[in-house]
Amino acid sequence: MDFSARGQEHVPAPPAAVWAFLQDPERVARCLPDVEEVVGRGPAQAEATVRVGVSRLRGRFRVTLDVQPREAEQRVTVEVRGGGLGSAVHLTAGATVRDNGDGTTALDWYGHAALRGPVAAVGGRALEARAQRLIAQTFQNLSSHLGAQAGTLA
Repeated sequence: MDFSARGQEHVPAPPAAVWAFLQDPERVARCLPDVEEVVGRGPAQAEATVRVGVSRLRGRFRVTLDVQPREAEQRVTVEVRGGGLGSAVHLTAGATVRDNGDGTTALDWYGHAALRGPVAAVGGRALEARAQRLIAQTFQNLSSHLGAQAGTLA
């Protein structure tokens, strides 16, 4: 099953702070919904363990995140690969950082996920809407993390 989502998130932090955050794979990984553990694996990579529950299937996915910033475009792409429960996931997400001119940032984002195996088979059509919400939730979590961080700096 393949899923896609697009959106925009308004982040209550300046573009430089957002850009720095997006280049840190550990910080990005902590924005995944239901993340349990994050371990850095270098300047552009992290591993995460995420709780998964679809219908009767419950367990954990182990995923690797690769962060690929393109500074000239103020764009970052994140590749997430891994799986669990006999299933595999591949997610590509990206965001463009735009200055709103008022100390806040707009993130124009997209995400595309491919899920294979029992989780996809059990989840059926309802899984598409849930996957789209999870992609959007990741960007909302990012905004919340940055907003909280900006609040402590003020």
